[in-house]
Amino acid sequence: MAHSTDNLNADELDRLLQQNRHWAKVTAQAQPDFFTKLESQQSPRFLWIGCSDSRVPANQILGLLPGEIFVHRNVANVVVHSDLNCLSVVQYAVEVLKVEHIIVCGHYGCGGVNAALLGQKFGLIDNWLRHVQDVYKRNQTCVFELSDHKSRLNKLCELNALEQAINVAETTILQDAWSRGQQISVHALVYDLHDGILKRLGRGIAGATDIETHRLLLA
Repeated sequence: MAHSTDNLNADELDRLLQQNRHWAKVTAQAQPDFFTKLESQQSPRFLWIGCSDSRVPANQILGLLPGEIFVHRNVANVVVHSDLNCLSVVQYAVEVLKVEHIIVCGHYGCGGVNAALLGQKFGLIDNWLRHVQDVYKRNQTCVFELSDHKSRLNKLCELNALEQAINVAETTILQDAWSRGQQISVHALVYDLHDGILKRLGRGIAGATDIETHRLLLA
């Protein structure tokens, strides 16, 4: 049985590798200089912090090519000041790549946000989703003003994206960038799986003084 499973896994990997070769061939035929340009530089203007959900790929959603957007993804698009993985991405994007915009994008129907809303238990990930539960507890009144679960979930998805955008803006990385005059803005978006449309949440944060204005959207 183990041998059969190994063969199945190998077949699946072979299929992916075949698809990769086909994609590379078709891409090179359509754009002969595509890989040469891609190899020579990375100069994105955007950093995307999004959910790990496989249905929310940054490049395709925004209609951008590889090399045009720097990406960090985790479950429920959370930004935590103790997460060195996320902070390292932000620091590199801001200080080395000199991105002009940081997008924190949630999506409606997010499974991680739903688990936080319902208090579901899945193991280790419960510790991570505790950050989303904190957002929910701070905004419980406005969430429960809504009459049905779908509306409550979608509202919490929006509130979580707004909160995480504030967390980005409050990092020492952004604070230092603004203090030295670097032009960079933080935006909260939410993606609708139903129609593929992105919704902007608020006007964005272009400096330290904008944080409190942005925070009013959570009230």
